[in-house]
Amino acid sequence: MTSIYVGNLAHAATEDDLRDMFSQHGEVSGVNIVSNRETGRPRGFAFVEMPNGNEAANAIQAVNLQDICGRAVTVNEARPKRPERSHRGGGGGRRYR
Repeated sequence: MTSIYVGNLAHAATEDDLRDMFSQHGEVSGVNIVSNRETGRPRGFAFVEMPNGNEAANAIQAVNLQDICGRAVTVNEARPKRPERSHRGGGGGRRYR
């Protein structure tokens, strides 16, 4: 399974728009447009899942810099998700007596 990052995505773009574009190059098993948790508005990027690595590589080359809903998208293989960082506060301050 290959995960493909699609950046510079127009807010008007839908999962169907992405599925249509990528399915021209092979089987698409999933599309996820990332939204802001608080507002629910799209954040301008998405991930497309393709089960066949060769088809995914062809799709990346073919779709990169193509126009989807009025914007030229940036397409590349997604990097692994970074681990969650804990928010334990600062440290290293002075202690006053």
